[in-house]
Amino acid sequence: MTIADYETYDGLGLADLVARKEVSPSELLEEAISRAEARNPTLNAIVFEAYDEARAVAAGDLPEGPFRGVPLVLKDIACPVKGWPYTHGSRFLAGNTSEADGPLVTRYREAGLVLMGQTNTPEFGITGTTEGAYFGVCRNPWNTDYSAGGSSGGAAAAVAAGILPMAHAADGLGSIRIPAACCGLFGMKTTRDRIPTSANDMGASVGMVVEHVVTRTVRDSAAMLDATGYPEGDEPFAFPAKARPYLEEIETPPRPLRIAFHCEMPSRRPVHPEIRDALEKTAKLLEDLGHHVEEQGLEIDYRRLYAAQTMVSGSNFAAMIDRAIARIGREPEPHEFEPLTWRNYKGSKKALTGAMAMEGWATMRSLGRDIMRVFNTYDVVLSPVMAQPVPEIGHVDPVNLEPAEVDSRQAAIYPFTPPYNFTGQPSMSVPVGTDSNGLPIGMMFSGRYADEATLFQLARQLEDAQPWTGRAPSA
Repeated sequence: MTIADYETYDGLGLADLVARKEVSPSELLEEAISRAEARNPTLNAIVFEAYDEARAVAAGDLPEGPFRGVPLVLKDIACPVKGWPYTHGSRFLAGNTSEADGPLVTRYREAGLVLMGQTNTPEFGITGTTEGAYFGVCRNPWNTDYSAGGSSGGAAAAVAAGILPMAHAADGLGSIRIPAACCGLFGMKTTRDRIPTSANDMGASVGMVVEHVVTRTVRDSAAMLDATGYPEGDEPFAFPAKARPYLEEIETPPRPLRIAFHCEMPSRRPVHPEIRDALEKTAKLLEDLGHHVEEQGLEIDYRRLYAAQTMVSGSNFAAMIDRAIARIGREPEPHEFEPLTWRNYKGSKKALTGAMAMEGWATMRSLGRDIMRVFNTYDVVLSPVMAQPVPEIGHVDPVNLEPAEVDSRQAAIYPFTPPYNFTGQPSMSVPVGTDSNGLPIGMMFSGRYADEATLFQLARQLEDAQPWTGRAPSA
């Protein structure tokens, strides 16, 4: 059986077809595989195929979860699957496999999902584009000369290309929101510890990294967070409470909100005119929807904040690589790390002390309070996801450019997303239109700590007012 309109369904829609016995999980899987085989050679979004394993699972007795029978791909960072590669996009970890499922994978299986492979990611998820030496370049389905974003670029490209309705992603400095913006998808960075990391705490970059999905619809994201976002008995951090399921929240229009908007750059340079225009149009739409909107930035010391974050993240990265070296049992060879990775690892080991890391952490917490204080006045803060349109392949190239040049170009394109990883607040990318090249533009909405509910309500309102699911690339 061929499902002619497979790509018009979101994940919940496909699960409903299965529940009504109009299609089987195996038939859904074959639809996804056929599209992957046709489109992935051009995109390089899926880098590990577990199709035969997925076929056996789809033909078996799946749990009666909200996504029963729906196929899913997982990013090759932060989400170990028993027997699958676990390389973080690095040649040094080639051949490394996971001994057991991670806790999120267990939750995906309990939700009835059929896991079919892994997606492309840059080495250790460092860059906002998915262009690495080990997995190669991942291309944007809207125009293959352009980046799919990063570090969850493979996930976003697979969804935007219509291979699947959603894909696992992870966000440490913007790695859900950036690829969602580049590929015209919805991407929610959840509140810290909303989805417990359990045994993966050591790899969660001192709380900055969260895992969730990129989706075509708001309701898929909400339902997935309902299915996976619940506490564990041994969770060491306070679990952020929610009032009711997010799938119920999106059925309630948001009350009139106080929304601040800005395009405040750390460099004090202006954002690209098309990005500024999209921001202002979004602010006007919000006003038309009944919200109080005014221009107001965070007004924080960005340079001090990012300098502090460099000390914390650098120290954490060095410790992570040391653990990988211990697991592999040898030091990496020069060709096994990209120049940016070598610089970050060796530089951190040489230049950073424990005292510097802790001073950086204290500074981040202090400046985080300054950010969160803005939300005493405003319910939501709106900004662009990126300061520039989607970059061409090669513009941010960690393999061939000097590390300092990569740093400079990333700072110019991706300045807005990291602060909410530092504070742990929820933050989402919403597609609002396309630029003059026909590539998507995403706007970022950030909310109070643990208040995904307001963001989901607002996203659903925007989805209804200015639908984006009908816009799709030709790939």
